Parts: sequence; C-alpha cells; structure tokens
Amino acid sequence: MLKKFFLICSGVDLKLIDNCANGEQNKYVGIGATVFFTAIMATIAGSYALFTVFDNPYTSIFFGIIWGLLIFNLDRFIVATIKKNDSKWKEFLQASPRILLAIIIAVVISKPLELKIFEKEINQVLLTEKNQMTLDNKTQIAQQFTPEIAKINSEIEVLKTEIATKETETDALYETYIAEAEGRKGTKLLGKGPVYKEKREKHDAALAELNQLKTTNTDKINQKETAIASLIENQKLTETKTQPIINNFDGLMARVTALNKLPWLPSFFIFLLFLAIETSPIFAKLISPKGEYDFKLQDQETAIKTWVQQQVNQREEMLQADIDINKKVYEDIKNEEEIYAYKQKMARDLLKLQADSFYKKQQKML
Repeated sequence: MLKKFFLICSGVDLKLIDNCANGEQNKYVGIGATVFFTAIMATIAGSYALFTVFDNPYTSIFFGIIWGLLIFNLDRFIVATIKKNDSKWKEFLQASPRILLAIIIAVVISKPLELKIFEKEINQVLLTEKNQMTLDNKTQIAQQFTPEIAKINSEIEVLKTEIATKETETDALYETYIAEAEGRKGTKLLGKGPVYKEKREKHDAALAELNQLKTTNTDKINQKETAIASLIENQKLTETKTQPIINNFDGLMARVTALNKLPWLPSFFIFLLFLAIETSPIFAKLISPKGEYDFKLQDQETAIKTWVQQQVNQREEMLQADIDINKKVYEDIKNEEEIYAYKQKMARDLLKLQADSFYKKQQKML
C-alpha cells in the first residue's frame, strides 16, 4: 500500500510500472517518497510563515496544508514530465526550466524554516531595532512638544526675573531708609526725620508693588507650569499610544530583514540542503540510465503517435480522392447537351423576367 502511494507521488503510469521489475519500481518509489516528504516540509514551513502573519494556528495550518499540496503537485508534475532520451544534453535542456522552478520552490520552503531555526538570534536583532526605534520615536515626539515647553519656560523665567528685579529694587530702598535712620548715608543725621519718612514711604510703596507683583506673577507661573505639565502628559500619552506599534514590529518582513543581517553562511547551507532535497528527484531521473519503464512508456507514446499519424494521412488521402472524383464528374457533365439546353432555357426566361420588370418600373415613373 505504501509502495503504491509513493509510486502515485512519483507520477508514473501504474499499469506500466506494475509490469516492470522490482528494481525499476523501487527507483520510482524513492523519487515519490522524496516528492512526498518535500511537500511535508513545505507544509510545515508554510504554516510557520503564515503563523507569523496571522497569529492564528488554525488558519496557519489550513493554508499551510494548501501550500504543501501545491508544492506536492508542482514537484509531481516536474518529475512526471521529464522524459528519458538518448542524449543527456537534451535531457538537461528539457529539465532546465523545471530545475529553475525547483530552485524557486527550495528558496520558498527554506526561508520560513530558517526564520524558525534562527528565531532567538532574530529576536535579539529585533529587540535592538525596537529599542532604537523607541528612542527615535521619543526623540521625534519630543521635537513636537519641546519648542512649546521651552517657550513657556522662557515666559516663566521672565516672570521670575521681574520679581527678582523688583525685590532688588525694594531691598535697595530698604537699605536706603535704614542707612538714613542710622545716619550712615543721606543727611547722615541719626534718627527718623522727614527724609527718613520720605524714603520709608518709597520703600513701603515698592514693597506693596512687590507683593502685588509676586501674587500676579505667581498665578501666571502656576498656570504656565500647569500648561507644561499638560504638555508633558500629552507627550507621554503619545509615546504610550505609539509604543504598541513598535512592540508589534516582528512580522514576516521584519523577521526576514533581521535574518539577512545575521551571518549568511548558516542560512546558505540550509538553503543548499533544501535545494538538494527539492532537486534530488529531478537529478535522480537525469543521471539514471534509461530503464524498463522508460522503454515501455516510449513504446506506448510512439504507438499512439504512429496511430494518430496514420489517421491523419488516411483522412488526407480520402480528401484528395474525393476532390479528384468530383473534378472528373463535373468534367463529364460539362460536355452534355441536355444540361446545356436546360441552362440556356432558364437563362432566357430569367432575361425575359428582368426585361418585363424594368418596363413596369419605367411605366410607373412616367
């Protein structure tokens, strides 16, 4: 049962192969087994590749099976359509398009399995890229908010500078009226005279203005600090919203790109392995000598081709004979007087009818 299944996988004619020797049958059993297990590997590779896209095992397995059946059908077609002949060069030319197709299939099959084999290394590359993308993302977002925050901070500094300037001015007035009271400056008279009162009033007025300025500017500073806190909160919120996009940066294309950043030699050898598996049925047929099955298949195809050619030639001869007979018949009829007289009478009647019809038309017009 298993032997018959592998023979079906190899694409041979079961009726012809049943009459061949066991050695010939075993050769095609091996080819069919290679085709079958290549399709199994394609199913596994396709399922994993689709799982990285859909994140759903059932969907991935379903489409992976379809992909494996497609590869199975292609491989079976490739092997079944290679015909053995007496020239190895002609066989290679005949098989060259199929070899090219096998190389493409090997690439498609090997790439998802490479992604699985080097998954840890790929994850490390993706982690590095995600960290860099996170830093770049924060920098880009900060560029949107930093100018506004800097502007508000400069406005806060202006308000603080106004307070500091007013404090310096008030402190100077305080020092002036104290020095006047102590007799160190101004009139240099000890005591609280008229000049002292005048300077004290200026200081008190400046102090009141300072207190008012502090109250006003402090409210403004609080409002601006609240605005800065709001901007910083919006900045963090934007970072939080965009971070999942970066975290999900591990799809199929991202993994293939990360794989290409790893050393190429291990991936290349894995590709060569699948290329050898995929092309082995083709090269097995190319390098093997012409066997019993090939002779029987050639005999069957030649017999059908000869029969078709005979049918075509027979139809051509029948057509030529019919043409010759018809030509001879019409040559004989052409010389008969009876046919000539009959056609002459019919032509005369037709001319009379045409003349009468023309006369009636002219008469109506007049």
